Amino acid sequence: MPGREVRNIAIIAHVDHGKTTLVDGFLRQAGQFRTGEVVADCAMDSNDLERERGITILSKFTAITWKGTRINIVDTPGHADFGGEVERVLKMVDSVCLLVDAFEGPMPQTRFVTRKALALGLRPILVVNKVDRAGCDPAGTIDATFDLFCALGATDAQLDFPIIYASGREGWAALDLTSERKDLGPLLDMVVETVPPPNADVEGPLAMHVTTLDYDDYLGYVAIGRIESGRIKPGDRVMCVHRSGAREEFRVAKLLGYQSLKRFELAEAVAGDICAVTGMQDLTVGETITEIARPVVLPLLEIEEPTVKMQFMSNNGPFSGKEGKYVTSRNLRDRLFKEIKSNVALRVEETASPDTFDVLGRGELHLSVLIETMRREGYELMVSQPQVIFKTGDGGEKLEPYEEVVIDLDKAYSGAIIEELGRRDGRMQEMGPADEGRMRHAALALERRAHLAGRGRDQHLWPLLSPGARAAVPGTPDQGLRRPDHRPALARQRPHRQPVQGQEADQHPHHLRRREAVPDPAPPVHARGGTRVHQRRRAGRGDARRDPPTQARARSQ
Repeated sequence: MPGREVRNIAIIAHVDHGKTTLVDGFLRQAGQFRTGEVVADCAMDSNDLERERGITILSKFTAITWKGTRINIVDTPGHADFGGEVERVLKMVDSVCLLVDAFEGPMPQTRFVTRKALALGLRPILVVNKVDRAGCDPAGTIDATFDLFCALGATDAQLDFPIIYASGREGWAALDLTSERKDLGPLLDMVVETVPPPNADVEGPLAMHVTTLDYDDYLGYVAIGRIESGRIKPGDRVMCVHRSGAREEFRVAKLLGYQSLKRFELAEAVAGDICAVTGMQDLTVGETITEIARPVVLPLLEIEEPTVKMQFMSNNGPFSGKEGKYVTSRNLRDRLFKEIKSNVALRVEETASPDTFDVLGRGELHLSVLIETMRREGYELMVSQPQVIFKTGDGGEKLEPYEEVVIDLDKAYSGAIIEELGRRDGRMQEMGPADEGRMRHAALALERRAHLAGRGRDQHLWPLLSPGARAAVPGTPDQGLRRPDHRPALARQRPHRQPVQGQEADQHPHHLRRREAVPDPAPPVHARGGTRVHQRRRAGRGDARRDPPTQARARSQ
């Protein structure tokens, strides 16, 4: 429906580049807060964990009215672990505001979200944020972003992206660095002028894509999404097409819209609107709400695969039931399968043991947030160590996740960082000055070895059988890449130090020199004979460590 005064836009960026702060500025600029009203910073981060950690975990919706135009805004997370939240909401919008820090430039997650937006044909608005920060380089940031667009295969129309400079914390935006720095009005004007209105068929059959799921104790399931075609009103009889193919008919109990930080009831919603629908008995993200007489089934959401898994088990330890109130395996199973209805990047698989479940996610942070959420809800559970998920490629090769690590640090520590990255099989991609006296290193590292405190991460797949690498050896503590020039002596990991067939264990000159210089120490011998280990074993058997005459005297006494 061209010409409607509605704009749908998402705010995407790398972590800490100012997305939620900019949304706060939009709300203040549009007069959504009363005069004197006390509003916390990052008001969209309403979850307790989000406020405690200072990050955005879930995508959230809001709307403002600017000069007669309704602007629906989607705030998204910036961490790679929550990339599934970004993927599932991009189909709801007609454009994106791509925020890039003028000091840091494009970072790994910038590449991820930009690739997803360009693949959907969206034309981004580049917002060069934090231009008031000392040492920033706005011109270099724009050049680096343009190069990123070219590398991702952007079209000519996408390469002709509008540019605006801003400071979300200070609450101003300007078309150039010499313009007056007053408020965020220029950015909102640009959104109204450059973002196309929804192009949808209002008179067609109803088709609504559910991209977010909420639950209310009074309303039940709440389906949030964008209406692709048709119209919907409270009381209408509609149908929900589930993932399994089942079709559930229900009556729309309530139809809700968004304005600022509140939800309100709507009399009608039409194609292009983002709204919430209640009344269904069951719901999963990605399903379709459509008409009964003229059903239209939209394709399911495609989300990138998980990279890390953990085992969740019911607590069977000696302190079971001391803290939580949900302790059985049935409680754990119900809670996990309820989570995957809304958490689209999560997978849950049952195992041979009825009280153990494999939980697959996009990273350790992704899974740790789930664990902490369940703990606060009163669930008692045990978890295993995270394990990387291996996959098999089209050619039969074994694939393993790797991470893109970007580290800013003082020049004096560059050597130590390069050495640590090499020890973790890191492949240096780029190294250059970041600021006065500082360096920036960009490298690729295996996810199970990349436990460095980097500034950014992005997850991909790296072939295990790459040049210079050997296949993993099952049953060993280190089942990853086997490089004779980068690995410790493999024979030391084997029983009785037997070399592994096909491996050049202990053959590198570095390992040979180390063995010659530092021979294995002989076990210390106790004064009474035998090694200390044997003495400890005898001492642990009580009277068995005494000689026979001593035992006889003890019994006689």
